[in-house]
Amino acid sequence: MATMLGYVATDANIAADVLQEMLSAINEQSFNRITVDGDTSTNDCCVLIATGAASSEVIDSPEHPHYQPVFDALADVFVRLAQLIVRDGEGATKFMTVKVTGGQTTQECCDVAYAVAHSPLVKTAFFASDANWGRILAAVGYAGIENLDTEQVDVYLDEVMICQNGGVAPDYTEEAGKTVMSRPEITIHIDLARGDASDTVYTCDLSYDYVKINADYRS
Repeated sequence: MATMLGYVATDANIAADVLQEMLSAINEQSFNRITVDGDTSTNDCCVLIATGAASSEVIDSPEHPHYQPVFDALADVFVRLAQLIVRDGEGATKFMTVKVTGGQTTQECCDVAYAVAHSPLVKTAFFASDANWGRILAAVGYAGIENLDTEQVDVYLDEVMICQNGGVAPDYTEEAGKTVMSRPEITIHIDLARGDASDTVYTCDLSYDYVKINADYRS
């Protein structure tokens, strides 16, 4: 992935320590939840600046009444910018949201989501519009989740359940899978059925053009 240097500015008046905490939290749900091919530049960075131009009272803690509205507005901007990086991935033809629910912790949900989002076999299957649930389940299995019972895992592509209790869903049809896989934007929803935690990662497919672009590229 090419080097990403970006900054977001807000006119809000935010104390430095609160601004840092805010940036860290928002980054975790935006720029730290994207992948095109698993590679990042050592120079990638993101900066949040509070100019204080609004001349309002200082937001000095998360309990301040203005904190949450500012946080939510900035989170929307960060997530949108992060998604745009994925949408602009080299040779990308599909935008994929990997949503993992039913985990014991947010971290294990993140680990599963990234295992799926990083998998070349999953990403190339999506480029080919092939609803290959076995590749998705394999990535879930090697994500390193301790004591994961794959026979409890359900997988959806948008509204279509393709995998139930670790096997093909009884009502699944190839026609339904093909219909979903033809869409330019698809959500892979994985339910681990072992807790209440969740997390989301954004990614894209791997196409022929990805290889062409990166084979011809010199930094």
